[in-house]
Amino acid sequence: MTETAKSDSNTADHVRPVVAAFDVDGTLTTRDCVVPFLRRVGGIRRLVLAIARRPIASVRAAVRRDRDRMKEVVVGGVFRGNEVAEVAEIGRSFAAHVEATMLRADTLQRLRWHQQQGHRTVFVSASLRPYLEPLARALGVEHVLCTDVVADQGRYTHVLTGPNCRAAEKVRRLRALLAMHGLDGADVWAYGDSDGDRELLAIAAHPIWTRGTTITAVPAEAA
Repeated sequence: MTETAKSDSNTADHVRPVVAAFDVDGTLTTRDCVVPFLRRVGGIRRLVLAIARRPIASVRAAVRRDRDRMKEVVVGGVFRGNEVAEVAEIGRSFAAHVEATMLRADTLQRLRWHQQQGHRTVFVSASLRPYLEPLARALGVEHVLCTDVVADQGRYTHVLTGPNCRAAEKVRRLRALLAMHGLDGADVWAYGDSDGDRELLAIAAHPIWTRGTTITAVPAEAA
């Protein structure tokens, strides 16, 4: 996929709402955020124990290359038993770290362009809610669709809140969000860099593949 976006000459396009959906890890940031955050929450020891505690599930996920199941094993294992308030505080600190040191300058400039145009912006990411929500607030992003862990009585369990937010799940959640806000006919821009983003890019009028390239601050067709 290239920077060249699909165009439509109908006059109605000029009044359609525009939504810009951004993956985060590797698209808006320069690297993965999940593992560094898990280290802050539980350290390396807790990461190793998360896998060791559920060996059968871990082996099955590895053999089947089931990334969603493996994520539940690892993330759920690290989060399990931690106080929600404590993880939220770690998340706010980590979000500040991401904003200061891990953002891609080119994708951030494109995000700013969308915001300057008055477009709705949304994170659609398999990253984790405790740091993604404060990062979104800091960057002025309006909606967050992401992966989270079930909490009970102020502490986390080991179970993900619904499916991991990747691949087809990204599409399902984005469509639900658009329907909720009366934006079913929106002109969608989508930004992604991995196999987990391909379904999201496929439904967008303007799919932008960010891996191995530099995104211009302003799209070519709008320059």
